[in-house]
Amino acid sequence: MFDGYDYYGHMGGMHFFWWIFWVVLIVALLFWRGDRWRGPREKSRETPHEVLRRRLAAGEISPEDYESRKTILDRDGA
Repeated sequence: MFDGYDYYGHMGGMHFFWWIFWVVLIVALLFWRGDRWRGPREKSRETPHEVLRRRLAAGEISPEDYESRKTILDRDGA
């Protein structure tokens, strides 16, 4: 007669769920620790003035565009 236990007295389905639980837990810990092992992620945020200077130096904008945009940034920032 089946009473929810297998031949050895174990609940057969629970064994499977424990394996899933441990695998998910280990994978989650590896992802969490993986971020910590790589160190802090530095986000190099340029200020708008630095972006303008870089674009001028790269030749993406003309000196006149630089001055007009810098004037707008200075006016809006104050």
